[in-house]
Amino acid sequence: MIKTQCLAAATVGKVLAGASLTEVLQEVWRTHVDLSGQQRGAIQDLSYGVLRFYGQLDRLLGLLLNKPLRDRNIRYLLLVGLYQLGYSKASVHAIVDHAVSATQVMNGNKGAQGLVNAVLRNFVRQRAYLLERAAENEVGRYSHPQWWIDKLHVHYPQSYQAILEAGNQHPPMTLRVNRRKISVAEYEKRLNQNGMDTQRLWNDALELAQPVAIDRLLGFTQGLVSVQDAGAQLAAPLLDAHDGMRVLDACAAPGGKSAHLLELAKVELTALDNDSVRVARITENLSRLELDIHRIICGDAAHPAEWWDGRKFDRILADVPCSASGVVCRHPDIKWLRRESDLSRFGEKQRKILDALWQILTRDGKLLYATCSVFAEENKLQVEKFLRHHSDARLLPLSQVETIDGQLLPNSHHDGFFYALLHKA
Repeated sequence: MIKTQCLAAATVGKVLAGASLTEVLQEVWRTHVDLSGQQRGAIQDLSYGVLRFYGQLDRLLGLLLNKPLRDRNIRYLLLVGLYQLGYSKASVHAIVDHAVSATQVMNGNKGAQGLVNAVLRNFVRQRAYLLERAAENEVGRYSHPQWWIDKLHVHYPQSYQAILEAGNQHPPMTLRVNRRKISVAEYEKRLNQNGMDTQRLWNDALELAQPVAIDRLLGFTQGLVSVQDAGAQLAAPLLDAHDGMRVLDACAAPGGKSAHLLELAKVELTALDNDSVRVARITENLSRLELDIHRIICGDAAHPAEWWDGRKFDRILADVPCSASGVVCRHPDIKWLRRESDLSRFGEKQRKILDALWQILTRDGKLLYATCSVFAEENKLQVEKFLRHHSDARLLPLSQVETIDGQLLPNSHHDGFFYALLHKA
């Protein structure tokens, strides 16, 4: 446990300094090749857990310390210890003892060891009182930045608390069956025969009662199934693409929605993304599923002149770059890396992409604007602005699911998404 505590603390520190949690963990795996699978799982769980509840843990630490802690490494180690004491099943004695030993590894100062021991044992003794005090502060209660809480409170006064709580849950594991290879009923039957209970959601998305490792997922290597959030599985059906149509997936990587489009209809699909590394993943995913695609292009959706062949598209999916505020249960680092000022930057990029793609959509065509955000600036307000500036655009009703003006709020079954289906009249 000592090594996992040290590496988890170092990971949390790098993320709070501005790095992506996914990238930091990948670097940990590359640097520490001797880690066992169990150690990797523990480091990942601790890192995700601390960032998921960082607002509460930071508040608790402030209540437990008499003065600010200068040694940041010890601060991050204490956050890991507090998370373990609050949310893990490990024994209190083991957590505290190993944290004290980890302090010696990270800082040989005996005073630091005494501090770690005193802080963690003090939390154990006063746990109920400290948790109550931490919850008096909204950041401590909801573990989101204050600006984030305030913004959701304004836009969703009746449901902002549920949105914040959903962001702190562990995400479900939801599957999309490749219907070109097997029916949903048959695949569900095979899962049940192998002891994996499922629940059907909309569009026959299958939610597993208990998540499993990809290598244990029946038929994954053979292309029978993909892992995709139920909210994300709405995109392809909403776009309403039919056999023979020219379709563009404009921000396609890693290719989940492109694959879904090809599973549902025999379309001439072009997949576009501006990240060359992620573009390679589109090819990998479609190859595993044995799906044929017309073209895969590395290019900028906001500048079609650089890659467009001059033939307009019947359908365009614009799953644009955004704050990713609707998927923080999967990426808890986003809460602490985002700044309120980022929303205007994303908004400008989204506007440019939407305006550019509208020019290459055929008359009577449809464009589906999508984000994984819950902020109105990127969603409803962005679409309203677009409609005011494009007299040939009509907003169509969404037929697949009930939303709040296109906004799908996150809950225990899916992430938060926004969809707007635009018709070129």
